[in-house]
Amino acid sequence: MSNHSNKKNLSLLRVFAIIFPKVASISPKIFTFNYIMFALYGVLDVVSIFCMQLLFDKVADLTQKRGTLQSAILALLVLFLVKLFVEIASGIANFIGETYDMRTLGKLTHMINIKMSKLDPICFENPELLDDINKAYFGIRYASALVNIMMDILTFYSPYFLVMGIYLFKLKPILMISLLLVFVPVLLNQIIRSKVFSKLEDASAPLRRQNKYYESCVTSREYAKETRVLGATPYFMRLFKETLAQINKLKWKADVKTNLIELCMKLISLAGYAGILWLLFIALINKGISVGAFAAVFASVDSMFNIMEEIISGRLPYCSENLGKVQNFLKFLDLPERKTENQLSGEFSHGDITLENVSFAYPLSNKNAVENINLKISKGETIALVGENGSGKSTLIRLITGLYLHTMGEVKHNNISTKEIDPKILFNGISGVLQKFQRYQLSLRDNVVISEIDNKSKSDEDINIAIDEARIDIDKSVFPKGVETMLSREFDGVDLSGGQWQKVAIARGFYREHELIVLDEPTAAIDPIEETKIYNQFAELSKYNTAVIVTHRLGSVKFADRIVVMKEGKVVGIGSHENLLSSCPYYEEMWNSQAQYYTETV
Repeated sequence: MSNHSNKKNLSLLRVFAIIFPKVASISPKIFTFNYIMFALYGVLDVVSIFCMQLLFDKVADLTQKRGTLQSAILALLVLFLVKLFVEIASGIANFIGETYDMRTLGKLTHMINIKMSKLDPICFENPELLDDINKAYFGIRYASALVNIMMDILTFYSPYFLVMGIYLFKLKPILMISLLLVFVPVLLNQIIRSKVFSKLEDASAPLRRQNKYYESCVTSREYAKETRVLGATPYFMRLFKETLAQINKLKWKADVKTNLIELCMKLISLAGYAGILWLLFIALINKGISVGAFAAVFASVDSMFNIMEEIISGRLPYCSENLGKVQNFLKFLDLPERKTENQLSGEFSHGDITLENVSFAYPLSNKNAVENINLKISKGETIALVGENGSGKSTLIRLITGLYLHTMGEVKHNNISTKEIDPKILFNGISGVLQKFQRYQLSLRDNVVISEIDNKSKSDEDINIAIDEARIDIDKSVFPKGVETMLSREFDGVDLSGGQWQKVAIARGFYREHELIVLDEPTAAIDPIEETKIYNQFAELSKYNTAVIVTHRLGSVKFADRIVVMKEGKVVGIGSHENLLSSCPYYEEMWNSQAQYYTETV
């Protein structure tokens, strides 16, 4: 997978154009109504200044006996009603906005999850992708906020300053200069900030991922026990602090640079503020504006500059600082997905599986993990892959199942290349128990049925059969609620031993309907004698299905139709147990080194 972090960054407007329809489509009617309220809020806020001027003029006329009390009271009532509608529009808009934000975050998170399911699984062996995922999740909240800010600019800030600008222009055209003195240099400032913080995000993401990992080594349940027993906590704490210091150092440099620029811009804003007050004062002295106009603008100038400060020093900088995070979110959504060459769809049977001169290398590696593999697995045959750790067994399994696509050669199911089969169709009919199986914090029932949760043809009897096949003893002392027992202490349930968890994973693999089942070191935490019993039962269950078993223990695989011996990524022997003992010195050596564990009759 190519690294997309080097692609040209999208502009703010382009980012908004891409994100906007994704957010607006969640609920178009509510979204539209919300921003109508924001627009109404902005316009009414300026209208209140007109009303204020009218009130002050009526009061001035009344003091000079040129007006009536009724007209002054009416002006006051109009101002009150306008202010009331301002607060109502603002309250409605903010309430809807907060609720809508939660729905937006949910949708954008779902988009990342869906995207991840469509990527080629080999991508997850690439650290660059892991950085991309980290960046994408980190950018979700900022994507939602960016849309909010841009829509606020369009529906609130823009109408507000447009109407306010027209109002000031009609009062005194020169007053507009002060507004321009504020906005023009600030836009330049935001462009600079955007570039600085985009670079900061690219530099911080790998460090942030490392920092999170070091923290989990100290605090998470998965690592904490071993870390403490080994006395490694100070080591991981040091790494945590070092990466945190690097992140903070990068952030400090960016903050210093951008804050110095912002200081200069604020001085210009202050000059604009002072300019408006001075021009108002001169206009009043020269009788260029009424007392009401002076009082209204003077009373509102603080509010106007507070709104300016809000957008200039708050919302626009927020956009600039976090634009890089949103860009990373969009770049992740733009990553290439796994595509098949002919997009085979419809009914499909795995049939015979053949590997012809297959080689494969992991991303960023210049060495093949498996090389020049030639193997045919007949439909219904049971194959055992054996070899020392690192011999390429698990990699070969991923190629056989089509989880990874071969670098060279050809892997075919029923005479069709795995590159030509849609992944959803390819994986349908495949079950397995992987070496690093998951311990889902769910009930025993849900742990078993999770892969066939919507299969209406399955019954409780099927669950019990899978549990029996995996040799799980539903003892009340271990499973107080039977199959409904929650397998998590965090959720007021029970915890299992490593061996018990492996049996749950095996039951899950047996429960799924399959033509091909893969067991990748599924019994590592189970003693050799119990392992052999499970495998013998597995052999009986797999009579009519294709099965591939991966193990480095040889005593449990004599039941296989054929044993494939691997060493350093290559196949060095294929045959029955007896044939390999006489024809493959490497297999004989492995057998002799392990024979002591299988002296007990099973």
